[in-house]
Amino acid sequence: LIASIQSALTDADLSQLREALVERVGRFRARGVIVDVTALDVMDSFAVRTLRDIAHMARLRGAETVIVGIQPEVAFAMVQLGLTLKGVATALDLEEGLAFLDRLKGGRIDVQPRAQRRIDHG
Repeated sequence: LIASIQSALTDADLSQLREALVERVGRFRARGVIVDVTALDVMDSFAVRTLRDIAHMARLRGAETVIVGIQPEVAFAMVQLGLTLKGVATALDLEEGLAFLDRLKGGRIDVQPRAQRRIDHG
């Protein structure tokens, strides 16, 4: 299951994304979730907490989560502000995120049909 965030989201949008992803993990019986934040040039504490919540909720439903595409300046700001994604896997980009989930699940990640499982926000 892939969610691509295309622009900064309000707190309400982030909450809606969290609910939609957790629901779709069950609907699609997803074993892996990728949240692509490549387009974001800033993440506040609520956004970071929501990403952590998504990962923990998905894990409780049987899916692992990878956050991909954190920009260098966002990573720097997160460290400076003490914002962490403790317990959440991260990867450089979508390709590495897919490879990580594939290795984690022993080559059983079904990435097709990707278009059907993609959630675009922004």
